Amino acid sequence: MYKSLGLHRLAYRAQISSYVKAGLIDQAIKTFDEMTKSNCRVFSIDYNRFIGVLLSQSRYDLAEHYYYRMIPQGFSLNSFTYSRFISGLCKVKNFILIEKLLQDMYKLGYVPDNWAYNIYLNLLCCENQIDLALGVVQTMVEKGREPDIVTYSILINGLCRAGRFDSAVKIWCDMVRKGFNPDEKACRALVLGLCRDGKVDLAYELTLGTLRGRIQFSKSIFNSLINGFCQAGRIDKAQAIKSFMRSNGCEPDLVTYNVLLNYCCDELLLEEAETLMRKKERSGVEPDVYSYNELLKGLCKANRLDKAYLMMVNKMEAKGLCDVVSYNTIIKALCKASHAKKAYKLFEQMGGKGITPDVVTFTILIRAFLSEGRSNIAKKLLDQMTGLGLLPDRVLYTTIVDHLCKTGEMWMACSVFCDMVEKGITPDVVSYNALITGLCRASRVSEAMHLYEDMHTRGPCPNEVTFKLIIGGLIREKKLSLACRVWDQMMEKGFTLDGDVSETLVNAIRSNDASCIKI
Repeated sequence: MYKSLGLHRLAYRAQISSYVKAGLIDQAIKTFDEMTKSNCRVFSIDYNRFIGVLLSQSRYDLAEHYYYRMIPQGFSLNSFTYSRFISGLCKVKNFILIEKLLQDMYKLGYVPDNWAYNIYLNLLCCENQIDLALGVVQTMVEKGREPDIVTYSILINGLCRAGRFDSAVKIWCDMVRKGFNPDEKACRALVLGLCRDGKVDLAYELTLGTLRGRIQFSKSIFNSLINGFCQAGRIDKAQAIKSFMRSNGCEPDLVTYNVLLNYCCDELLLEEAETLMRKKERSGVEPDVYSYNELLKGLCKANRLDKAYLMMVNKMEAKGLCDVVSYNTIIKALCKASHAKKAYKLFEQMGGKGITPDVVTFTILIRAFLSEGRSNIAKKLLDQMTGLGLLPDRVLYTTIVDHLCKTGEMWMACSVFCDMVEKGITPDVVSYNALITGLCRASRVSEAMHLYEDMHTRGPCPNEVTFKLIIGGLIREKKLSLACRVWDQMMEKGFTLDGDVSETLVNAIRSNDASCIKI
């Protein structure tokens, strides 16, 4: 009898295997159910194999169902199937079941393999569950499973993304001390994070300083460090890294040169920038549109507009390296130099050159003509803009609101502000301050207070300028008790009032019972 039941079980197993190989998973499930309801005995290995099939087909709900059916029967998965189960559940972010499986494994004396741990850690870090990830690693070590290079890379990347650089550095040092050489992803995450945090020396020491000769650094790492030192204003160190990069068989690329070019143009080292462009070309690295736009920006910043324009027309356009950013750079410089008419002529040339103006182009020009009091041209530009299907952004709306407030057209300013909100564009603190300024100046402080209260309930939070505008308006309208209340709120936020304004309020409090003043 036992022999016949064993043969019966083998027949079921063979049938299930046949269905799985043919891709008939639903038939395999039906057969497995028949097998578990038959008289033949089912073992842990049957559940392991079957749940493994469900996992390979991403049928995680069914895998969970059969797992909970299996447990009361005294069966368990083996370590391998548990690990694959945890890995699969990470795809659907089923944190509750993952934790359940981990606890069940630990009770059985099993430990997930590094593959499963690393997939789970990566999910936790991507979900910003950093502390939970660190706890999992601690348990992993306590259970005798040592982190590998992938584990360290995942943690370092996650910690850097979360801005927890001290913890990232600690784990990095632990990794290096254990003899692991970090991979490209971990290196880049640490260097970029530390450089953004202003810790460029530490980024250098932990990579080039400590691991020199142990690993081959990529151009990306060298470029990140060069950029970090340029951002810190330490061009000599950046140049030294470029030289070291070359001596180690890693030739500077376009990114390297563009980083250095950006620094030179920002610092108005224009001769050095032009020399760098020539060096770049001699090295076989052709400048791209970003390179030329950086040099264009530097020339405009130095008020060398004629040279900037000639470079754009004679060099950039000839090489097909002229874009809307190039035109916007010169248009902005011309407007800043009070040459709005020339800027408008340049704008008119864009279409003939096959370059379509963008929102930035129109914003620059509209702001310039509004400041010159030429609202008719500004209106014409706004019509052209909407005709091209371009919608005003927050910056342009704020520019228009600010101009209308300054010219005393408060009804129109409020209308434009409301239009911005209705279009789904959230005003920022600058937008609110522009309208509050106009309302206070027009002795409409009650309306300004409504906006101020709206900022508290919906955001953005009032800044120091907002508080000063509101308090100043309230003082002018003799609403001193309300001014005192806003002053209290201002101090709670850590802002201070100008001496003369605060003195006015203090004197009013001394001479009057502020709480009795009629608002």
